[in-house]
Amino acid sequence: MAHLFGTQSIGAIGGSRKILADISVSVADGDRIGVLGPNGAGKTTLLDMLAGEREVDSGQIIVRDGVTFAHLSQRDVISDQKVQSVVHPGLAAHEWASVPAIRDVHEGLLADIDLEAKMSELSGGQRRRVNLARVLSAGVVQGHPADVLVLDEPTNHLDVEGVSWLAKHLNQRMGPRDGSGRNSGALIVVTHDRWFLDAVCTHVWEVVPGIDPGGSRPQVPGRIEMYEGSYAAYILARAERARQNALAEQKRQNLLRKELAWLRRGAPARTSKPRFRIEAAEELIVNEPPPRDEVELVRMATARLGKQVIDLEGVSLAFGEGDEKRTIFEDVTYRLAPAERVGIVGVNGAGKTTLLRLLSGEVEPDSGRVKLGRTVKVRTLSQDTHELDAVAHRRVVEAVADVAQSVMIGDGEVSASQLVERIGFTRSRAWTPVADISGGERRRLQLIRLLMSEPNVILLDEPTNDLDTDTLAAMEDLLDSFPGTLVVVSHDRYLLERTTTHQLALFGDGKLRAIPGGVEQYLQMREAGMGGVAGRGTSQWSDTNREEPGKNGAHKTLAAPKTSDAQLFREAQKEARRIERQMDRLASQIEKYEAQLGELAANPEPSADQIAEMARVSAVLQDAQSEHDELEMAWLEAAEAAERAK
Repeated sequence: MAHLFGTQSIGAIGGSRKILADISVSVADGDRIGVLGPNGAGKTTLLDMLAGEREVDSGQIIVRDGVTFAHLSQRDVISDQKVQSVVHPGLAAHEWASVPAIRDVHEGLLADIDLEAKMSELSGGQRRRVNLARVLSAGVVQGHPADVLVLDEPTNHLDVEGVSWLAKHLNQRMGPRDGSGRNSGALIVVTHDRWFLDAVCTHVWEVVPGIDPGGSRPQVPGRIEMYEGSYAAYILARAERARQNALAEQKRQNLLRKELAWLRRGAPARTSKPRFRIEAAEELIVNEPPPRDEVELVRMATARLGKQVIDLEGVSLAFGEGDEKRTIFEDVTYRLAPAERVGIVGVNGAGKTTLLRLLSGEVEPDSGRVKLGRTVKVRTLSQDTHELDAVAHRRVVEAVADVAQSVMIGDGEVSASQLVERIGFTRSRAWTPVADISGGERRRLQLIRLLMSEPNVILLDEPTNDLDTDTLAAMEDLLDSFPGTLVVVSHDRYLLERTTTHQLALFGDGKLRAIPGGVEQYLQMREAGMGGVAGRGTSQWSDTNREEPGKNGAHKTLAAPKTSDAQLFREAQKEARRIERQMDRLASQIEKYEAQLGELAANPEPSADQIAEMARVSAVLQDAQSEHDELEMAWLEAAEAAERAK
């Protein structure tokens, strides 16, 4: 594959901090590189240098003659330019309207945006999509599309359908990922969307942040570690590299202990060999690798949840008046069950955030009612972090301590200062004012403040915004062990499929639909014409089968197109796997409850409180065992359905 550009030992400095140093890379035609790393590591700085929008502070970038770049930055520039002028500068409509690739970009990103509108009249998400359309359209009409696309968080403000479209568009544009056909250009993309990385990228660059130890110790600048393959391959390779590094570090520590012991005994002088050993020991100490920030989101105490959680009964809600009136929900009935884990997908503007606000009681319906159980304690992680503005003057530790001075984790009590270090804040960052921390750190702080209030129902509205992949994985581990009820609105397919057991869809027609086939079924329904631009359009799909929800929020069959045996088989298999995950989670809970009962029963003279606790745990255990039995029957039905569809 043809070489496009390369770097020779480039570096970047911010203030007195060495952000990156000695970065040498080579990019060829057909390369699709996903750039990962913690927030603040220097990913955006790297992309700005590669795109020529920031001067390198050391080294050089060598670009082959004629190679062109198109860059999507995270900077939001608001102007009075019209959308059409931004996307197609200097071109008349007839010049671009007949180009198939341009029409695809318009349909995928700009279908709900007036091309004559001014950029200043659009929302932040709409402006982001306009700028992405501008980058993807660069040079296409002239027959010379950009050779290198440099995209910084292109999936931000895209829904599930938009992310799927972008992956498909880039794959069609750039040719086969295995290099078997003609490749067209290179892609360098920073994104936290792991499904997108897996679907598009052939290489991963991990930006490892530098360390500034302070004092007289030298700084360790950030670096890049390179991996071949998609995100899944990167995770496996990174785990193997970590294992090898751990072995090497163990050997280094063993040698260091021997050398230090020898030094403490008193090194004999006047010989070259002891001098060599002293220098070797000093080098071992100086070259101690800096620790990588670990993010550990731990399971905290949760308020007990009763059998009734949240019920929507015949709920209708509309916004606006007269001709501007738009129905968001129409006669929606749904029962949210204890320990239910549901994901919500839908077109932009269909009411996903509004649904969460109904569930939390923040919004009242026009008709129908929302019933909350007596023991329900709801907390919402909203899309933005403006709620932290009230504590902007407080330090991170203080903002956590404002919610609770300490929290129970397992059998122990952890203070606020200990907790913030366990979730990825270094000691210096833990004492930084909230106003000065990054977007990802604000998101992390927002989540930990929510968890410290011990909710038993968590509503997450686009929780992946501003989080790096390591923090996302840690958050998923935490949510996986959360025993309460979870509702997640997200465009992140990895997150939805990992943390929820079933999904519901909003198509902008006022209905809430179950989608047993998950996100893939949702995309198929959208492709078949289900739901237009939110709140408009008609569907060729009927909605005659409005059913009452069953246990765990499950619905009976919904009207849908006829499906093939192969699709039925896949859906039955997916349902069986979903049930298996629920059974595994319940089995762990049953084991925990049985252990608790065993400990309580070991006391020959239990107190009244202990007797009451035994009764409570016994009741919870019985409920869990009954639910496990029901799931076993459901699994058998799903397995039989898969067998019939073979």
